[in-house]
Amino acid sequence: MPDNVGLYSYLAACFVFGALSLLLLVSWRKRPYAALLIIANLLTAVWAGTIGIGTLAQQPPLVLIQVTELCRNAAWIFLLLRLTSSQFADQYWLLAGQRWISVFCAGLLLVTTLLFLPNALSGIAPAIAKSSSTITPLTWLAVSIIALVLIEQLIRNASDSERWSIKYLGLGLCCLFGYDFFLYAEGLLFLKLDANLWQARGLVSTVAAPLLAVAIARNSDWQLSLHVSRHVVFHSVTIIAAGCYLMAMSAVGYLIRMLDTTWGGVLQTSFMVAAGAFLLVLLLSDKFRAKTRVFLSKHFFSYQYDYREEWLNFTRSLAEIDDDDVPEGIVRAMVPLVGSQAGLLFAEEGGRYTLLANYQMPPPEGELGMGNLAHWLSQSGWVIDIDEFQQQPSSYPQLILPNWVQRVSQPWLIVPLMFGNRLPGILLIRRSDLQQSIHWEERDLIKTAARQAASHLAQFLARKALVEARQFDAFNRLSAYVIHDLKNILAQQSLIVANAEKHKHNPEFIDDMIDTIHNSVERMTRLMEQMRSGLREAELQHFDLAELLGRVVANRSSGKPCPSLQVEAGPFPMQADPERLATVFTHLVQNAQDACGKHGEVSLRLHAQDRLWVTSVRDNGQGMSPEFISKRLFTPFDSTKGLTGMGIGAFESREYIRSIGGDIRVDSQEGSGSTFWVFIPAPDNNE
Repeated sequence: MPDNVGLYSYLAACFVFGALSLLLLVSWRKRPYAALLIIANLLTAVWAGTIGIGTLAQQPPLVLIQVTELCRNAAWIFLLLRLTSSQFADQYWLLAGQRWISVFCAGLLLVTTLLFLPNALSGIAPAIAKSSSTITPLTWLAVSIIALVLIEQLIRNASDSERWSIKYLGLGLCCLFGYDFFLYAEGLLFLKLDANLWQARGLVSTVAAPLLAVAIARNSDWQLSLHVSRHVVFHSVTIIAAGCYLMAMSAVGYLIRMLDTTWGGVLQTSFMVAAGAFLLVLLLSDKFRAKTRVFLSKHFFSYQYDYREEWLNFTRSLAEIDDDDVPEGIVRAMVPLVGSQAGLLFAEEGGRYTLLANYQMPPPEGELGMGNLAHWLSQSGWVIDIDEFQQQPSSYPQLILPNWVQRVSQPWLIVPLMFGNRLPGILLIRRSDLQQSIHWEERDLIKTAARQAASHLAQFLARKALVEARQFDAFNRLSAYVIHDLKNILAQQSLIVANAEKHKHNPEFIDDMIDTIHNSVERMTRLMEQMRSGLREAELQHFDLAELLGRVVANRSSGKPCPSLQVEAGPFPMQADPERLATVFTHLVQNAQDACGKHGEVSLRLHAQDRLWVTSVRDNGQGMSPEFISKRLFTPFDSTKGLTGMGIGAFESREYIRSIGGDIRVDSQEGSGSTFWVFIPAPDNNE
């Protein structure tokens, strides 16, 4: 009865695959891949029929069954390779042109040798013949793994729309080869194929036929647009290689056990443990993984690099650089592009190149002059291969490498970081452990990346220079304010000296002199405190604005022309820093006196208007043009007094008035004098 089960099982598979072959022959013979599909289905029918009829014989034709199974598997794998090769030729080196056919033939020859050589050598090497019970299922297991990997690649890399049309092809072939994997893995484990699993194999193949028919109907032209992921290739190759390695080690371990019956078990176990440990060491080795990636890129793809992936990784590395770590971050992002792990970065500062970062590489000792290297790089933009330069100096005409390059540990490449027509940086890369030379693809990649890195370096250098310039600017501003305050204090002291000889016997003059000196001391003390703290703290006091203006006019009465003050009905209470406010009005009055000369007129008027204290300072001097008022009057460090003026009086006056909520406006016409309007908000009643 079991034989009848196997007979019906395989005959059913023979019938459905034969019918599918006939259907394809009638309706599909002129379509793409029709011949391959017909042959694959027809050989599957022949394989199933051979096994089914073989169950009727007392001695099943094992060799014939293996031949038909080999042909069936070869036909389906050939079809899968043909489907992938037409789409992957630009990315897989081994699939470009007709190379994939050579790969297929080599694999077919290897499988044939493994299947039939042990039996052929039975008379010469009986021990090898006995190993066929292990080698045969191991070989079929490897074939099923290869088929499953090809199926996985075909489906994984198809677009969403294409996956709809080919998913049933994958399901159907997974039924065939997935069941084979299970069957032979179980047989390899127990050194014997399970009879029930073998008989059910025909029914499983029968189930696969309708799935293949649906796939053929959905994808009438079999034109696929696939994308290959290098990560998928790497992991797939790693898995296949690891599987092949384990199968080979299992076979060797089995032979060790057969050749020595006494120590065979011990040696086999020791060998398998050592082989497994060695495999783990390889898989965990970063260097081995990197070399594997390089090998796959060179031999499986037309281009060595996945430029999209490389560019994303590179830009991500640049984006993650801290503002204070830009030089070292640039080296850290650049050197992995060519498989290196260390480098030196030189940046242009003050007309010469200085070492800015040394990443995992000791800096060279001694003088680090560039000679003509920087000029040569800026003119050519070439990447210098130091090995090539030493062997063929003519490839780099007029280039002279600095002596310190030879003092560097394992120098390899010198890369110009070009930013426009400038050369803000030079990168020296240490020799890679993965490759010894570079070709045009690496040169193009690193030159492109270098331009991106150069923009980051140029921004870093510009930001650094800007910070330094701001520090100097802050220092210069502080110096200007200090000098301006000292100039005002000096003006008061000069008036005392100028009038001392004339009024030194006048008690009132002596009292005024003491008050002026006391005021100067207080201002100098506050100035020193402000310089120590870096802040200009306001001393808020309650006072009357009319009284403050009266003191300002009195202090400036010694100058010519003598200012006048008109105050309307008050009072004018204030809460502010009286010293700074007095400085503002003193500056305005002094400028008015300077503008109109000794024979002019300067008048001040204070009145209230809409909760504002309004003070006007008017002179009949030369006046100012609208352009001067809008562009220069309140611009700091822009003075019309030459070296004697700091150009900050008007600016500082307006800034203080604005800080207390007011403003300064100017009315002026050339030849008709000027009027400065100072608007100060009146305090609230509750203040």
